[in-house]
Amino acid sequence: MRYTLEELAERVPGTSVEVRVPPAGVVQVIEGPRHTRGTPPNVVETDQDTWLRLVTGDLTWTQALAAGTVAASGQRADLDAVLPLFVR
Repeated sequence: MRYTLEELAERVPGTSVEVRVPPAGVVQVIEGPRHTRGTPPNVVETDQDTWLRLVTGDLTWTQALAAGTVAASGQRADLDAVLPLFVR
C-alpha cells in the first residue's frame, strides 16, 4: 500500500495536493503552491480498498467520486489524469 503512494509521489512530484490513505500513509503531490501549516487547501482522502482499486484501474476517479468513496477538496484535488498507476 505504502509503495503505491510513494510511486504516485515519484510520478507527480509536488506539494500542492495531500493524498491521504489512512492508516497506510500520506503523500504530497502535484506541482503548485506549497502548503506548510494547518489543513491543506487541496486534499484527497480515501480508504485502502478504494485506493488499490483506483491505482490498478479497477475503479475510475469519476466512479469513486460518484460513489462517495473518495473525498476531494480544493481546485487541484483531481487525480483523474494520473490514475491508474498500474493496469492489470
